[in-house]
This record gives sequence, structure tokens and C-alpha cells, in this order.
Amino acid sequence: MNEYDVVIVGGGAAGLSAALVLARARRRVLVVDSGDPRNAPAAHLHGFLSRDGLPPGDLLDAGRAEVLGYGGEVVNDLVTGAARHDSDRVVLELAGGRHVSARRVLVATGLRDELPDIPGLRERWARDVLHCPYCHGWEVRDRRLGVLGSASPETVRYAQIVRQWASDVLLFVPAGTLTGRQRSELAARDIGVVEGDVAAVVVTGGALSGVEMTDGRTVPRDALFVPPRFVPSSDLLIDLGCDLDDDGWVVMDSSGRTSVPGVWVAGNVANPRAQLITAAGEGSAAAIAINADLVDDEVRAAVHAPSPSRRT
Repeated sequence: MNEYDVVIVGGGAAGLSAALVLARARRRVLVVDSGDPRNAPAAHLHGFLSRDGLPPGDLLDAGRAEVLGYGGEVVNDLVTGAARHDSDRVVLELAGGRHVSARRVLVATGLRDELPDIPGLRERWARDVLHCPYCHGWEVRDRRLGVLGSASPETVRYAQIVRQWASDVLLFVPAGTLTGRQRSELAARDIGVVEGDVAAVVVTGGALSGVEMTDGRTVPRDALFVPPRFVPSSDLLIDLGCDLDDDGWVVMDSSGRTSVPGVWVAGNVANPRAQLITAAGEGSAAAIAINADLVDDEVRAAVHAPSPSRRT
């Protein structure tokens, strides 16, 4: 069995950032990555200092090369099972048949976006059906924008934020669900309201051109913002017995430490609002905490180890 100081599950921005810090700290590090990043459909990164406009795959390639350059290991594989072998180590089973042992585990498996079941929506995801105005708003600025959602306060506020990038914004909501105050706030900033149920998105010439309603109307739009439901990819955390909150997100401290000794988290698996640059920072912070925790173990072991040559 291969033994490591730290095994990192997930090779996105959070996982690779953590691996880089730990490899530079002279830890034996393995990154296990499924090769299915959440941002794969996107053409470019945005809002990442010094990497704005870079294809997502290029960032991952560069990150992997940096980790490998400091002696870290990266494998394309899936973790299919995990269990504490003893009080000091976690054993991970990989789909390829390999078993690896780690003193510490960092889970950076991200999340998945659950979209409304509307024909055509998934196919246009990260192209002209978008979820984050801070990631994509500049690219669709001054175009005809739509916001697909409910009458929840969060959705109405989301539409107000999208309004920052264009003057022509429509909010699509079920009929009769907006309050009077919500209508007044939307009208005050010239955000239109389309009430009814959405049947499908309309694509013309390979691009989104409108939103089809169940009553037969087609409302022209150039891009559509859709707040998805974020679902953490937390199967491994559940297998390890980590505590989850009432909404299914892992319970952690400020460094990413979970309720299970030796298990940390970073990035979107624990923080649904973390953008790429935020996830990278969380990975770095978790790595520093993990290394410090390993050093604490090593100090305790050194104090209790017999050493005839130790000075008193």
C-alpha cells in the first residue's frame, strides 16, 4: 500500500493549490482527480487575478505541472471508498484498484449544479445560460438578459444584481407570486417581469435567442441567468462519517477541519459561493493548517521517542 502524508481528493483550484503548498512544505502528497471539473463547459476563466480569459483546462494543466515540479503526485482516478484504518491513517480505495494510506485527507470534490428541468437549458449551460454575473456579466453586458427564478427574496435580489450589467433585464417568475414591494423595487430600476411558466429556451443559429412560455409566447433574450441548486459532492465525506448541517453541507471550522480527525475540506464542496480564486485561497489555507497539524503530531512523537543522544 502506498503511504502519503496527505491525499487530496479533487484536482481543481482548491485541491491543486493545497497540493502546491504541501509539496513545497516537503510533504508526500497525492492528488486524486476524476478529470471532470465543474467549469469544463466554460470557455474562459474570469475574475481570477492574472488568469482572466484563460481556458479552464490551461489553469489545471499549469497547476498540475507546478505540483509535479515539487515532487507531488497527481493521478486520474476516482476514490470509491474510504475508512479509518487506525487512529492515525485513512485508507482510500481507488477505482483503478489501488489502495493508498494518508495521515491526513483533504476533500476538494466541489459541487454539482442542479438546473430546472426545462428543455434546452442544460445544453446552453455556461454558454448563454449562466449562473454567476460576476463570472459572466461582462461578456453579456448591454444585451437582452433574462433571470429565471422564483419570487423568493434571493431571486429578486439576484435580478437586481444582474441589472448592473444591462439596462434590458426581465425576471421570469410564476404568475401571482411577487409581492407589491418586490414589484415596486423591480420597477424602480426598470426590470421587467414576465409571469408564467417557462416551457423551453429557444436556440437560433447555435445561440440562445429567446424563452418560450407555456402559453405560447416567445420572449426574445440573448442570455439567461439561472440560479441553480448547489449540491455538494460529499459522498466521501459521508463515508468518513463527517457531520453535516441541516442543508447537507459539511460542518467545518475556519481552516476547513471537519468533525472527523484528520479530514479537511476546501472549495465548493464546503462553500457553494466560492469562486475559483476563493477556492484556491481556501485550498492554500487548509494546506497550511494541515501541515501545522502534522507538525504537532511529529512534535508529540519526538518528545515521547527514546533518544539516548538527546540533550537534557
